[in-house]
Amino acid sequence: MDILIFQQNGSGEHKIQGVVTHGKSLTIKDIVSIDSFLPEFIDTPEDFIDRNFSSELVLNFLKHPDLVHYLISVCKGKNIPVVSPGKKGGGFTPFTCCGLGRNTKLGSYGERFGLPEYEVSLKGDTIADIKVIRGAPCGATWDALQEYIGCKVDEVLTRLPRQVQYFCSADPSAFDPISGKSSVHYAGHVHIAALKKAIEDAG
Repeated sequence: MDILIFQQNGSGEHKIQGVVTHGKSLTIKDIVSIDSFLPEFIDTPEDFIDRNFSSELVLNFLKHPDLVHYLISVCKGKNIPVVSPGKKGGGFTPFTCCGLGRNTKLGSYGERFGLPEYEVSLKGDTIADIKVIRGAPCGATWDALQEYIGCKVDEVLTRLPRQVQYFCSADPSAFDPISGKSSVHYAGHVHIAALKKAIEDAG
């Protein structure tokens, strides 16, 4: 699956590396980086984004709202699915990258990345093996598991959320005014929920 990525001042670098490392059959077709100074309001976003692009999926890590709105509208016109974590507007807009639900329109990217899913093997009350089926494109789902093989289930359930938050690339100061939680807290929550489900399935 070909993916086109838009980022601003390196905003997608961590996730790009995760896609490269864990994406298997995914191919990053191109990365469009906008690193120049931007005014508060952009009346001509086409000066920054060339609409003559094609791809099977667009990942939107832009920050400027005018550019985000323009990119989403262009993708909609081209019938290209676009994932815009933490943004508002059309396309797929999960609260965080690891909050993306499954959808057939997202192809192999959606099979590999989004709400985390684990497969766990137990030996009594000890974790014998953990396999990541689906995880965060920043790589936190994979990175946080390195030290848990052979650990007690209760210990892993306590430590995993903190580990995920350590590896998470989201801004911990970005609190949602409705829930009162940050995207980092959200990441810890969805990962521990996924691990609990995997442990229940294994038991």
